[in-house]
Amino acid sequence: MDVYGLLGNPVAHSLSPPMHEAAYERLGVDARYVSFEPPVDAGQQAVESAATLGVAGLNVTIPFKRDVLGAVEPDDLAARIGAVNTIDLGSDPPTGHNTDATGLRRALEHHDVALAGRAVVVGAGGAGRAAAFALADEGVHVDIANRTVRKATELAAAVNESGGEAAPHPLDALGDLLANADLLVNATSVGMETDRSPVPRAALHGRLAVVDAVYTPVETRLLREAAAAGATTVDGAWMLLYQGVEAFERWTGRDAPVTAMNDALRARLD
Repeated sequence: MDVYGLLGNPVAHSLSPPMHEAAYERLGVDARYVSFEPPVDAGQQAVESAATLGVAGLNVTIPFKRDVLGAVEPDDLAARIGAVNTIDLGSDPPTGHNTDATGLRRALEHHDVALAGRAVVVGAGGAGRAAAFALADEGVHVDIANRTVRKATELAAAVNESGGEAAPHPLDALGDLLANADLLVNATSVGMETDRSPVPRAALHGRLAVVDAVYTPVETRLLREAAAAGATTVDGAWMLLYQGVEAFERWTGRDAPVTAMNDALRARLD
């Protein structure tokens, strides 16, 4: 039996275990998915211990996505993003990947959103970095709006250095930026704890596709207001689903049972 797992702190409320277990059950894969919660300063040691114990693969979440870089050989995308959320422990050294970026791309493709034109990414943290690189790699111009403009500037410079096209902006530029945008990605946690949106309602319009990385609640204020403006909306659960799908397929070499994984995920969110 293969063992896969999630490395994070805390992990008690993670939705990854039921999603992956549903995939194993549907395909008859002899595997289990478990959660590991090491101390917050022990991410690299946890990866090394998991490899020693024969764990086949790990997903990685907060606060370890950057810490584990020292324990793996990151692929090009993970190295550029500066974060790893999926590890293949079957190689020596273990390889690190960032399926958050792929999760965004596949979520957009599922909703028939073209990866072209101009995108506005709100936030320059981990999710913002994954979104910016994912979109720039597809030839999308990325405008990065962040509360701290210095972080947006650093991210835009990194994207540009890797061959993409990005520009930094303060949050108060969102109105002007969205007027000419095709895609909006909220990569902040705004809307998770309170019924707030990071974007002025008046800036939303029907030519936009709007993605919210927040998935609790599934329907955020941003998505409600975007739908009312006629925009195409993509909730954060789709990104969570497709990053998990990518990890499953990378680990097993099999096509993931997307419907079964989605059903298990949505059942926990309802």
